[in-house]
Amino acid sequence: MINDIIFQIKYTFSQIKFNRKKELNLRLKESFGKLKDDSFDFDYIEKYFRNKDNSKAYQVLSDKTCNDLDFDDLFMFLDRTNSKVGQQYLYNNIRTIQVNEKQTKLNEEIIKQLSENPELRISVQKKLEKLNHKDAYYISSLFQEEHLNPPKWFFAIKLLSFASLVSLVLGFFSPIFFIVLLAIFCVNFVIHYWNKNNLVQYTGSIPQLLKLNNVASHLFTNSLFKKLNPDLPKSIKLINEVENRMSFFSLEAKLQGEFEIIAWFVFEIFKTMFLLEPLLLFGVLKRLNTKREEIESVFKFVGHIDMLVSIASLRKGLETFCLPIINDSDKIIAKDISHPLIFNCTTNSIEIAEKSLLLTGSNMSGKTSFIRAIGLNVITGLTINTCFAKSMTFPLLKVFSAIRISDDLMNDKSYYFEEVLTIKEMLKESENGNKNLFLLDEIFKGTNTVERISAGKSVLSALTKNNNKILVSTHDIELTDMLSDEYELYHFSETVNDNNIGFDYKLKEGKLKNRNAIRILEINDYPKEVVKEAIEIAKELDKTFLSKNSTSNLKCITATTPESTRNC
Repeated sequence: MINDIIFQIKYTFSQIKFNRKKELNLRLKESFGKLKDDSFDFDYIEKYFRNKDNSKAYQVLSDKTCNDLDFDDLFMFLDRTNSKVGQQYLYNNIRTIQVNEKQTKLNEEIIKQLSENPELRISVQKKLEKLNHKDAYYISSLFQEEHLNPPKWFFAIKLLSFASLVSLVLGFFSPIFFIVLLAIFCVNFVIHYWNKNNLVQYTGSIPQLLKLNNVASHLFTNSLFKKLNPDLPKSIKLINEVENRMSFFSLEAKLQGEFEIIAWFVFEIFKTMFLLEPLLLFGVLKRLNTKREEIESVFKFVGHIDMLVSIASLRKGLETFCLPIINDSDKIIAKDISHPLIFNCTTNSIEIAEKSLLLTGSNMSGKTSFIRAIGLNVITGLTINTCFAKSMTFPLLKVFSAIRISDDLMNDKSYYFEEVLTIKEMLKESENGNKNLFLLDEIFKGTNTVERISAGKSVLSALTKNNNKILVSTHDIELTDMLSDEYELYHFSETVNDNNIGFDYKLKEGKLKNRNAIRILEINDYPKEVVKEAIEIAKELDKTFLSKNSTSNLKCITATTPESTRNC
């Protein structure tokens, strides 16, 4: 009878375990290729990137460029990782452009296996999910941040711990030593709870480090993953040398979360009596301080694998994508390129060769989205070898932008002054000897028309030098005449019917010829006298402009070479 009950209990638990495993496999299988249903806390996600030395990277994307290109939204779309470690690693990888063709080739080999072998992928994902707890965000602090140093009176902690042990032993021979033990315990109690503030900083990260090391050990058994870091066992072994001491922190977490309060209380008395927490904490930190490189090596190994799973999942969910061709040419060629964050995005094709690109068009017609699409595709092509197009070819580029600029009231900087500083940095970068991609939207729109056009022309001419590529939008049609020798002219347009406006979001050659701003006022029921006066003023301004500033005159005004001057 008892045996039957025991058998039934074991069978029930085995069934529960089997069902959970089945549900997990099904969830991982169904979620592959889909957006991540999770919250994103960028303070934690950026933690590894912010503290990492990326000085050797080809380029680190600036906060300004990331803000211009809606980088956080892009990351939430790209991220399909299964662990917090992989999430931090992916974020860092997309913010830092590295040049390593051999690594890219190996990445594609692994991505192919993960895409074609669901059993392998799901087994990897199940291992990675062990590091999906929020505490895993703190692993990077163990090799990036300074550890706590023991207090100058740390020797007293050792003496008190030893005195407690001696008093306990001698207490069995003479009861008076139990009184001594009680007195020492009171002192130890104060020290023990003083140390709690120190301990709380590591009760999350150290247990997660143990999990990380364990996950890395399992993943390394795969011959394909071994190629990522053949020397990884050395790092795993060195971390394992302090595993027994670190296991104390895992036990602490379990007692607080799973065991009965009585067990926790007994254990707390024991730790207080012998000051185990400060002794073990500072002992472990001293050893971990000498193993920073090994911890980061294991972190990067696991994070890299999770990133490759994420890329495989991303591509699975895309209707169209391509692997970019990155060569030494000066051309940017994109076929049916789209903006990854725009649902059912209208695609466009473009070839930017000898000249850069100047875009005209009304608001909401698609100019800025197209500029962002080119920038984002270059970034994802360089970092995760994936572009949102049928094909894309471009050289190795550094990406800079001046799209979303705002006043800095805290530092008394106006919109215009912020833009001046941003474009000044671009001019400096344009002479650094690298090939750059500059993305600009409505240059110098924070100032008056005459100076905006004048400064805009001179800056845009300067930026085109040294094989740089520029994508810039403008409402100033005058710039299209001034810059036609240096920029290819394209535009986006809309159709205005009786009571509505329609956009096709298709890129068209040439400059914008139709103007619809006043007509749009009329459609939106502006007072008739306002619309009529606006039309009359526009006609007068057009006459004035045509009489004083013909196309040839504009080019003469901005002539910069003897040849162009002779033609005036």
